[in-house]
Amino acid sequence: MTDQENGSIRVLLVDDQELVRTGLRGILRARFGFEIVGELDSGAGVVEAVAELAPDVVVMDVRMPGVDGVAATRLLREAGDAPPVLVLTTFEDEEILAGALRAGAAGFLLKGVPAEDLQRAVRRVAHGESWLDPAVTGRVLSAYRDGPTPVRPGPEADLLTPREREVLALIGQGLSNTEIAAELTLGEGTVKTHIGHIFTKLDLRDRAAAVVFAFDHGLVRPGRTR
Repeated sequence: MTDQENGSIRVLLVDDQELVRTGLRGILRARFGFEIVGELDSGAGVVEAVAELAPDVVVMDVRMPGVDGVAATRLLREAGDAPPVLVLTTFEDEEILAGALRAGAAGFLLKGVPAEDLQRAVRRVAHGESWLDPAVTGRVLSAYRDGPTPVRPGPEADLLTPREREVLALIGQGLSNTEIAAELTLGEGTVKTHIGHIFTKLDLRDRAAAVVFAFDHGLVRPGRTR
C-alpha cells in the first residue's frame, strides 16, 4: 500500500525562492496529510528527483532561472510515467500558464491563495484530477487555444451521450469524481467509466484537456468553476 493510499500525499517542491518553499512546507504539513519528500530550486533536476523520490505530485513554480516550470513539466511528460504537476505563479500571466497546460500540467494556481485552496488543489491533482484557478481560467484558456501548439479539441460534443455531457460539464466546473457521483446520484465506478468513454470519444489526453473542451464547447463558462 502506498503512502497516498494511507492518506499521506508525497510532494516534491520546486521553487527558486527558499522563502516560498518554507511557506509551502508550512501549508503542506504531515498533520494535513502531506509529506514533503524533496525540494529543488530549479527545474533542471526534476526528472532525476522524481525517479529517486517517487512523489505523488510535483508542486512547481513556473518562473525560475535556467529550466523554468514549463520546460520542466515538458521534460517530465516526455520521460513518461511521471506524477502530475501543479504549477504556481505570482503572475497573472495567461501565456505562461497556458504554456504549462500545453506542456502537460494538471493545473495551475496563483500564489497567495488561502492555504485551504492550495491543500485542496494538491489533493485533487494527486488523485488524477485537475485544478484551474478560477481567477484567471478564462484568459488562460483563451491563450491555450491561441498558442503555437494547441491540443486539438477533438470531435464535436454531440458524440457524447446526454449523461456523458453532464459528466463533462461537471468536470469543467472543477468537480471531483466523488462530487460528480453525488451530483448525479451515481456510483464513483460509474463516473469513472463515463470519464473513460469521454476521453476516448473526444481523444482527450487528460482531465485538464477535458476542462478546456468543456469551456470551448459551451458546456461551462468561466467563473463557474467550484
